[in-house]
Amino acid sequence: MDDVLIRVEKLYKLFGNNPKKYMPLVHEGKTKDEILAETGHTLGLKDINLSINKGEIFVIMGLSGSGKSTLIRHFNRLIDPTEGMIKVEGTDVMQLGTKDLEQFRRHKMSMVFQRFGLLPHKTVVENVAYGLSIQGVGKAESKKKAVQWLDTVGLAGYEDQYPAQLSGGQQQRVGLARALCTDAEILLMDEAFSALDPLIRSEMQDQLIELQQTLHKTIIFITHDLDEALRLGDRIAILKDGEIVQQGEPEEILLHPATDYVEAFVRDVNRARALTVETVMKDPAYRITADTIEGALQQMKGFDKDYGYIVNEEGYQGVVTAEKLEEAYSANKDAHLTEEYYEEVEPLEQEAVLETVIPNTLDADYPLPVVDEDGQLTGRLTRGTLAEVLGESDRDDTKTGSRTRDEAGKKD
Repeated sequence: MDDVLIRVEKLYKLFGNNPKKYMPLVHEGKTKDEILAETGHTLGLKDINLSINKGEIFVIMGLSGSGKSTLIRHFNRLIDPTEGMIKVEGTDVMQLGTKDLEQFRRHKMSMVFQRFGLLPHKTVVENVAYGLSIQGVGKAESKKKAVQWLDTVGLAGYEDQYPAQLSGGQQQRVGLARALCTDAEILLMDEAFSALDPLIRSEMQDQLIELQQTLHKTIIFITHDLDEALRLGDRIAILKDGEIVQQGEPEEILLHPATDYVEAFVRDVNRARALTVETVMKDPAYRITADTIEGALQQMKGFDKDYGYIVNEEGYQGVVTAEKLEEAYSANKDAHLTEEYYEEVEPLEQEAVLETVIPNTLDADYPLPVVDEDGQLTGRLTRGTLAEVLGESDRDDTKTGSRTRDEAGKKD
């Protein structure tokens, strides 16, 4: 089944009095500056190709002038392209007539603006219900839904206040509630949090993530902040001078920047806060599935390590070492492999942020096992991997307990 909700193909936007006339210069490969100098026209977007999946947060980011706000305004045709196509659920938005486009904007897409976009003469509840009133929904039903959404975004009790009586963060919550109240499938968010103070901005990001876990909207989020993009985005597209220079999942962009421009973007990102264990873990090798000492020792002989992860039908159970197995085998080779032979090694959750597991990883005698929500072994995290990802591989004396990293690395 195709999960793609929105397709953008070969989209171009040339601003000026006669863009069609000068589009051949764009296709010839002239730069934005060259086209401006020769024609007085400004190249806003060049050969944009995107697919946005149903229910994902797709982040479009770039610096000022990169074309990101121009692009988001194409989705609901606030701006028409010079060339190209945008399809939403197979419908070519460019072919919609005036009435169909009006219905499309009212029912299919909602927008959250950077500067809130609230109506100052209307109360909070009236602002939230405004989209429903435009749709023709009755006053009583509109108010009921608006009150429910205000409660959802944490503004219960503020219904009769006016926007000027609210803080910036509260006003943006009203804007978010208004967009959600129309029950539109697609949410367009243009620098929605950038006008907020850092703490309030972080709270709004948390709320959006929390809401998305239950609402599963398709969200197109514009930002110039890579930390915000990495935190929110299921996938990210980076724009420069109207062109997409890289798109992919956050960890792909962070660990494998495609150009010098992208590399400059990601250079100062705190990877420990941006990456999860799952994005950097190694394959779950060294499994011990035998239930006897003899069987476990036989399996371990096939490893190039002196330890193994004990796994049964219930998932990960613990770590066992070759040394302990050999001692047990000498005492009773027919003994069953029970908890008394396990090393106490707590597993990591694969969704954990790296920052939260650094101490445990550095203090462990063995690469830490990684498990999913069902307790099944999905990988392992080594000190070497952690050091490489976090850019610490050049440190010579990182210590783990009483051992140096080089000594500890023997078990990695």
